[in-house]
Amino acid sequence: MDDGAVYLDYAATSAVRPEPVIAAVTEYLRGIGATPGRAGHRRAVEAGRIVFRCRRALATLFNAPGDPGRLTFHLNATHALNVAILGVLRPGDRVVRTAYDHNAVRRPVRALAGRGVHEMVLAGQTDGSVDLDEAERALRGARLLVIPHATNVLGTALPVTELAARAHAAGALVLVDAAQSAGHLPIDVQAMGIDLLAFTGHKGLLGPQGTGGLWVRDGVDLPPVFLGGTGGDSDAPDMPALFPDRLEAGSQNGPGIAGLLAGVEWLAERGVAAVHAREIELKLRLWDALDLIHGVTLLSPPAEDGVGIVTMNLAGVDAADLARRLDRDFGVLVRAGLHCSPEQHDAIGTGAVGAVRFSVGWATTEEEVDRAAAAVARIAGAEPQAPQAGS
Repeated sequence: MDDGAVYLDYAATSAVRPEPVIAAVTEYLRGIGATPGRAGHRRAVEAGRIVFRCRRALATLFNAPGDPGRLTFHLNATHALNVAILGVLRPGDRVVRTAYDHNAVRRPVRALAGRGVHEMVLAGQTDGSVDLDEAERALRGARLLVIPHATNVLGTALPVTELAARAHAAGALVLVDAAQSAGHLPIDVQAMGIDLLAFTGHKGLLGPQGTGGLWVRDGVDLPPVFLGGTGGDSDAPDMPALFPDRLEAGSQNGPGIAGLLAGVEWLAERGVAAVHAREIELKLRLWDALDLIHGVTLLSPPAEDGVGIVTMNLAGVDAADLARRLDRDFGVLVRAGLHCSPEQHDAIGTGAVGAVRFSVGWATTEEEVDRAAAAVARIAGAEPQAPQAGS
C-alpha cells in the first residue's frame, strides 16, 4: 500500500518490506502451502527445507555455533522471552534485569516473583547507560541476567559483552532481548557471551508478523513451555528431548518463515553493519533537525552505536495528540505512549505523559526525515530549518 505517508515506526514493525520478502510469502502460499514436518509428501518436505534454511541463515547471521536446531521458532520475541524466562527460573532463583526492559520481560519476571523468584532491577539513566559496578553487585548469586541489546525508547545499545562477562563470573546465564537490534546491529553470540538470544522477525529482520525465535546455547537445557504435536515421536507421552522439537509444539508459520528467510538473505547480502550505518546517518539527521525546533525536548541521545530511534516531546502538546496531528495533517506515522516500557519512561521523567517515538528503517529516505522534522516545526509554530552539513 503506497499511500504517500512517511512511515517512521520501524521500531514497532517494518511495515515496508523488501520485494523478495513479499514474493517469498506469496510463492509459499501459491506453490507449497503445506505445513513443515507434518507429512512425507513433496510439499511438506519442501516446506521443511525452507524452515531448515531459515534456521541456518539466522544461525549464520548471529554467528551461532553448532546445530542450527538450537535456534527454535516462535511467534515473536515475546513468546521467545517467555519460553526462556519460564524455562530457566525456579523458585528461589534470583534474576537481574534492567529498567529498560519491555513488558515482554517485565511481566513474566513479575509473575515469577509471585512464585518465589527474586527480582532485582538495574536502575535506568537518562543517557541509557547501566552502572557496571551495580550490575556486578546485583549478579552475585543470580541465576539469570536479562538485558535488551538496544532499548526501545531511548534507542541506546547496552554493553552486552561487559555485562555478560560479569554475569558469567557470577555463575549466571545471559538472556538477551534482541527485538530492537536483530537486523539493525551486528550480533555475534559467541563474541558477546550470549547464552540465550530472543528475537522477533517482523522488525529489523524484515519478515512478516508472527515470526521470531530463541537461540539456546549448547549445554543450556530448557523444559518446554508449550506442549503438543511435533510431527515426530508421536507415540511418546512427553515432549521430545532433542531441539528444536523440544520447544516447538504445534504447526509452524510456514509462509511467515519463508518471508523471514528472504528478509535474512536480503540483510546478509547487504550486510547488517552497512544497514546500521545508513540508519544512524538518517537518525542523526532527524535528531539534529528536531533539536533546532523551539519547544522540542529530545529524550533519546544521539547514540551512534545504538539503533534508529529518536524519542521526543513538544511543549504544550500532548504526545498522543502530536502523533495524531502528524498523521492526520502531514502523513507522518509515528508511535506515542509508553511503548510497553513504563520503567524506562519513569527513568527519563515521562512516565506520566509518555512521549513520541520516531524510528527509521532500511527504506527511510532523507526526504522523509526532512518532511517529518518540518511537520513537527509546523505544529510547533516555527519554520523548519535545514539540517547542518554533515549532520
